[in-house]
Amino acid sequence: MTERTLTTPDGRALHVYEAGDPDGTPILAIYGTPSCGLIYGPHAADAEAKGIRFITFDRAGYGRSDPRPDRSVADVVDDVMTIADQLGLAHFGVWGVSGGGPHALACAALLGDRVPAVGSLASVAPFEAEGLDWMAGMGEDNIVEFEAVLKGREAIEPFEQQHREAFKTLKPDELRAQWASLLSPADAAVATADFAAYLIESVNRALEPGVDGWVDDDLAFAKPWGFDVGAIRTPVLLWQGDLDLFVPPDHGRWLAERIPGVEAHLSETDGHLTLIEHRVPEVHAWLLERL
Repeated sequence: MTERTLTTPDGRALHVYEAGDPDGTPILAIYGTPSCGLIYGPHAADAEAKGIRFITFDRAGYGRSDPRPDRSVADVVDDVMTIADQLGLAHFGVWGVSGGGPHALACAALLGDRVPAVGSLASVAPFEAEGLDWMAGMGEDNIVEFEAVLKGREAIEPFEQQHREAFKTLKPDELRAQWASLLSPADAAVATADFAAYLIESVNRALEPGVDGWVDDDLAFAKPWGFDVGAIRTPVLLWQGDLDLFVPPDHGRWLAERIPGVEAHLSETDGHLTLIEHRVPEVHAWLLERL
C-alpha cells in the first residue's frame, strides 16, 4: 500500500491510498462511517489478483484529510474528481460501503461517463425518504446516535467523542462487546481476529484529529443529499443484508425500488460487516465487466 496527500482546488489536504496493480483498471472505494481510507488487506489482495488499481481516501475531516464544514453528500464528487484528475484516471469504477454508500451513489448520479459503473453496499437511504421509517430496525447505538444528530452538532459531538475515547484502547477481542447492540450473529461471527483489528485501526486513524469527519458525515446524511437517486442513469450494483443492524434492510429495499436499472442483491444470509468481509470480490468482478 502506498499513500500520498493531494491538494484540492480550494486548498484542502486530501489523503489517498493505493494498492493492487498500479497499471491496472482503476477502482475507487469509499469506506464507511467512521473510518479512513486504510485499505483492508483482503481487498488489496483481490485487487492485485484481478489487475485492479485500487484507490481509497480519507474523506474530509477524517485522518489526514482536512475538514470541509457543512458538506453535503454530493460534495464528495469534488474530492473524487481531484483524485481522478491528479492521478490521471480517465474512467474508473466506484464502490462504497455503509456510510460510503451514499457517497458512491453521488458519483453515480453526478459524474456521468467518467464513472461507468458503481457498487453500493449497505448504504443508508436519504433521511427524508418517503415511505421509510429511517431508524426502524437499527441497533440501539445507531438510534441514539441519529437521535442526537437531529438535535445538531452540539448534541452529536459528545456522543462521538465518547466513542473515540473508547476505541483508543480497544482490543480486537473486545470489538464485539463494544458493538453489541449493532451486531447480528452473522456480523459477530466475522468481527474477530484480523478483521476486527483492521476495523479498530481504521476508526482510530480516522478519528485521530478529532470527530469532525464523523459529525459532518452524520449531519450530511440527515439533510438533503444534493442529488436524486431516481435520476441515476449509471449502472449500479446494490448489496444489502437482511441481517444488518447498522443499516436495516428496508434502506436497501427502498433504494432498490428507486434506482433505475439497479442490480439488487438482498441477501438473506448477510449482515453489515459480512458484506465488507465477503462480497467485495464479487463487486470488483461486476465492475470490471463494465469498465
